[in-house]
Parts: sequence; structure tokens; C-alpha cells
Amino acid sequence: MTRIAKEFDGQTVICTFEVTPGSAHDVIDALSDAYQHVISRQPGYISGAIHLNDAQTRIATYSQWRDRRDYQAMLRSPEMRERNRAIAAMCRHFEPVMYEVIDTWQA
Repeated sequence: MTRIAKEFDGQTVICTFEVTPGSAHDVIDALSDAYQHVISRQPGYISGAIHLNDAQTRIATYSQWRDRRDYQAMLRSPEMRERNRAIAAMCRHFEPVMYEVIDTWQA
């Protein structure tokens, strides 16, 4: 389970994908398959999630990694390079960005 905490000292990555309502579920299927068969099995992977907006025009993924180098190694793997090319072809645009958790608030 993904746990977002200020004390987390690993790498947080949020990717946003701009899609059309007609391609959204194809992209989600490709992302889900990548998480299930490749990403979640990589060294340093901690957790991840996929989100879809109501209009089905944006997808966001959230993942946590032990270290930035683990995430970068996953991206450089031949299988993920191939998968990312296929996913990019289904999107208008996508952008992975590395973040640091600054603060969190709980109810």
C-alpha cells in the first residue's frame, strides 16, 4: 500500500499522461500490465498507483522507489524502453517527474 509521509527518504515519481477518452483505457491497460509484470518486480520498487480523471483525458501514476537510481535503472531496461515507446504512441503527451515529499496532513 502506498504510504505518503514526510519522513520518506526514497524517490517519489509522478507521471502525467494526456490522453483522449477513446485511448484512456488502452493506456491504463498498458500501464497496469507494466506495473504487474515489470515495474513492481524491479529492485527498489516500493509501491505505485494509477489514477484517471473524470473526463478520461488525464492519467497520473504515483510510484515510490527506494532510491532515484532504482527508478532510473527500471526506465533504462530494454523491456520498459519498449513499453514506454508503445505507451507514448497512445498519448498526446506524458511526463515523469521526480518529487520529494515536503509535508503531509491527516484528518
